[in-house]
Amino acid sequence: MSEIQKHKPGFWDRLLGRDAAEEARPPEKTRNPAASAYEGAPDFTTAAAAGDLPPVETTATQASPDFPAIEKPAPELAGASLQPVETREPEGGAPKEPIPRAGPEPATPAPAGEAEPKNWWRRLADGMRRTSSAIGDSVTSLLVKRKLDAGTLEELEDVLVQADLGVDTAGRIAEAIGAGRYGKEISATEVRRILASEVEKVLDPVAKPLAIDRARRPFVILMVGVNGSGKTTTIGKLAQKFRAQGLKVMLAAGDTFRAAAIEQLRVWGARTGVPVVAREQGADPAGLAFDALEQAKREEVDVLLIDTAGRLQNKTQLMAELEKVVRVVKKIDSDAPHATLLVLDATVGQNALSQVELFGKAAGVTGLVMTKLDGTARGGILVALARKFGLPVHYIGVGEGADDLQPFTARDFARAIAGLEES
Repeated sequence: MSEIQKHKPGFWDRLLGRDAAEEARPPEKTRNPAASAYEGAPDFTTAAAAGDLPPVETTATQASPDFPAIEKPAPELAGASLQPVETREPEGGAPKEPIPRAGPEPATPAPAGEAEPKNWWRRLADGMRRTSSAIGDSVTSLLVKRKLDAGTLEELEDVLVQADLGVDTAGRIAEAIGAGRYGKEISATEVRRILASEVEKVLDPVAKPLAIDRARRPFVILMVGVNGSGKTTTIGKLAQKFRAQGLKVMLAAGDTFRAAAIEQLRVWGARTGVPVVAREQGADPAGLAFDALEQAKREEVDVLLIDTAGRLQNKTQLMAELEKVVRVVKKIDSDAPHATLLVLDATVGQNALSQVELFGKAAGVTGLVMTKLDGTARGGILVALARKFGLPVHYIGVGEGADDLQPFTARDFARAIAGLEES
């Protein structure tokens, strides 16, 4: 036997600094390779076989050179972005709709790399792209690189009539373009400028802001229109604008035929912090308007917005009911409603003409609001309405957001129709 073999078992282990207990470990091939990264780490392969896994720790552990400690998030930051949202069960078993908390939403900066919100002109121009293509592009493609003659100008007039601008306006535009230019060519830019100028002349007399007489408390605004025109949504947007002006506002849910309309107005009331006077579905609209006006007077409200049921203008019974609402309101204030706004859907085109005529007879319409200009190529109907009725156009809408409803300006609208850029 050699001298080395005379030593006790484990001599070389002790000589090399290895723990004698290591001899008891299973062969290397059964060990978990990852465990060697820790000093004194458990053998998970063996533990798993024995069904004796150590518990998983969820808190930070002492750092090792290879695996630094994981820090827990600060308690005050956990869930900081979550905001509770109240829900209400609408009548009729409709699905729940989230109701935002009252009060203004906090402003949040646009994320890095994301475009800033568009200004009103850009939203208007983009929203009316289909209308400008139907009018401005059609006109320029017809006239550019052609010498003007009677036949060309007649074609031009037909294009403008088909774009819902109306016969009178179409004739005036064709005459203005042809003046002094027979036998000559005309540039696309010149055509668009003439088109915008003539449209602006028609619209300028009717572009009037809605003036709230603060001496009348409450200033009563009756909102009327056909089904689907965007009437209830427009009421909510107006309430938000009036609140921003420092006015005390109240809403009356006079569309008692649709539970969804009542609930929608309540949602807008919660969002803007405005009280809503409402009754159960099927209640008398005239009685509700009467109660709302009395309550508004007691609470010294500045503006009362009364919603009404959407109705087709050719339904005699429904129009008679609208007349009743007006009569009942006048029993409290002989001058009320102080403004009656007809909300028009731009997509209906020529049908808007009969709506203005019949609602004017039933409710004494004092001004117009045109919505959904971003969803149609028939925005030119507003020009025909201005030419025929001369009613003030207070607001136009080109989107769903509150900022997408803005006071009407003739110049911006005319340039958007012609496809000209802002100047």
